[in-house]
Amino acid sequence: MVNETRAREDLAAAFRWAARLGLHEAVSNHFSVALGDGPEAPFLIQPSGCHFSRVRASELLKIGPDGEVLAGDATPDPTALHIHGSIHRQVPAARCVLHTHMPYATALTCLQGVDLEPVSQNALRFYERVAWDEDFAGMALDDDEGTRLARALADKPVLFMGNHGVTVAGRDVAEAFDRLYFLEKACEAQVLAMSTGRELRRVDPATARLTRDQWEAYPDGPENHFAEIRAILDEESPGYRQ
Repeated sequence: MVNETRAREDLAAAFRWAARLGLHEAVSNHFSVALGDGPEAPFLIQPSGCHFSRVRASELLKIGPDGEVLAGDATPDPTALHIHGSIHRQVPAARCVLHTHMPYATALTCLQGVDLEPVSQNALRFYERVAWDEDFAGMALDDDEGTRLARALADKPVLFMGNHGVTVAGRDVAEAFDRLYFLEKACEAQVLAMSTGRELRRVDPATARLTRDQWEAYPDGPENHFAEIRAILDEESPGYRQ
């Protein structure tokens, strides 16, 4: 079982840093983290309409497997429940789920026939690790839509949602946030390169796989990165833990 206090503080820190780095859009994005393994485990998510920069650990809602609020006195976003509830129930490795409309990644979802290409160091982290859902309608209106997104994500850490944004998953908040940050950096480099109108120079597939595998061989990297984020927040904005 996940330590709930630590999970709340980690998720609240992720909200604060996403706001600081522009990895979100107003109040229409949502982050969640499961408090255990299996489809019956509850998960934490922010209340509806709460800006990322104002999220506090104690105000996160605890949601049960059927979408019921187990702890908290606010209302969750129904679209968020369809997406996050379905993924937590159906994708065991996705303990933390971060859905955002961050600008450069979203720009790629708006382009016909354009994938995240192995053209930068950060992009190599995700080589052959990205799923696409080209048919996303813009809103997850029911659990059937959420289930379709969960199946599209499957065992990949990243799901691009056509004309909409991205969903990033990880085994914990540190891993998911690390992926979110470097994904946006990869998308930024590609969008800027594409804006010149010149042809992209792609890294050889064998080199891309080797580089990706080397990054994945260091599982402590995301935790170390996130520990620095937590340390800075503890100094500058301790209120997020309240």
